[in-house]
Amino acid sequence: MERDPIFLRSFRVLSGALLIVWLILPLVPLAIWSFARGWRFPSLLPQEWTMQAWDYALSDTSGVLASLWLTIWIAVCATVLSILVGVPAGRALGMYRFRGKGAVELIILAPVIVPGIAVALGIHSVFIGLGLTNTVSGVVLVHLIPTLPYMTLVMAGIFANYDPAFEQQARSLGASPLKTFWYVTLPAIMPGIVVGGLFAFLVSWSQYVLTLLIGGGRVVTLPLLLFNFATSGRNDITGAISMIYILPGIIILLLTAKQLSGRSGAIGGFGRV
Repeated sequence: MERDPIFLRSFRVLSGALLIVWLILPLVPLAIWSFARGWRFPSLLPQEWTMQAWDYALSDTSGVLASLWLTIWIAVCATVLSILVGVPAGRALGMYRFRGKGAVELIILAPVIVPGIAVALGIHSVFIGLGLTNTVSGVVLVHLIPTLPYMTLVMAGIFANYDPAFEQQARSLGASPLKTFWYVTLPAIMPGIVVGGLFAFLVSWSQYVLTLLIGGGRVVTLPLLLFNFATSGRNDITGAISMIYILPGIIILLLTAKQLSGRSGAIGGFGRV
C-alpha cells in the first residue's frame, strides 16, 4: 500500500519534468540565435558568439523597449476591463438561470469560434466611424474580443460552485454591499480572477492580427516588431526579441503559481473565509 503514493509522486514529478522540457525545448534555438554570429548547418553550435543582437535590442534606436512597455500597457488595460466586465457576467451565467442563457453563452464564445481576422475586419469598419482606428484605445477595446470570453467562462465556473448564503449572513450582520463584496465575495473568487486575468493578459499579449488591423501599423506592439524582424531574416535579433517577448509571461506564471495551484473558496466550501 505504501508503494502507490511513492509511484504517484514519482509519476507527477516525471510528468512535470517532461512538460517543462516540452515547453522549454523549442526556445533553446532562439536563445542560441540571440548570441550567435552566423549559425549554419551542419554545425550544432554557432561558430562565433556575440552580444550585438542584445545590444541592438536593448538600445533606444531599435524600438524594442518602447514596444515592450506599450504591449504591457495594452495587455494590462485589456485585462482590467475584462475583469470588470467578466466578473458580473460570470456571476450571472454561473449562478442564475434565465431564458436565453444558452444564446448568451454562444455569443460569448463566438469570438473564439469565428476566425479572428473575420471579426477584426467587421469591427474595423465600425471603429473607423468611431475614430478608434490607429489608436491605443482602439487596440485595447478590440483586445476585449478574445480576452473577455476566457474571463467570463472562468468566472462562470467559479460562481457555479459559489454559495451566496455567506453574503446573506454578512448583510444580516449589518455589512454594506461594498464590505460584503470586499470581505466575503472577493476572497472567495480571487483565485478565479487571478486565473482568468492571467489568461486575458497572455491572450492580449500575443495578439497580432487584431493589433495590426485596428492599430494600422501605427500602434507597434512587440508581436508586430518581432514579426517584422523574423520576416527580414535577422535570426539573431529575432532570437533576442523572442527572449524579451516570453519574459513577462514567465514572470506572471511564477508570481501566480500559488493561486493557480490553490483552491478557490467558492469551490468546496468557505472554511477559510
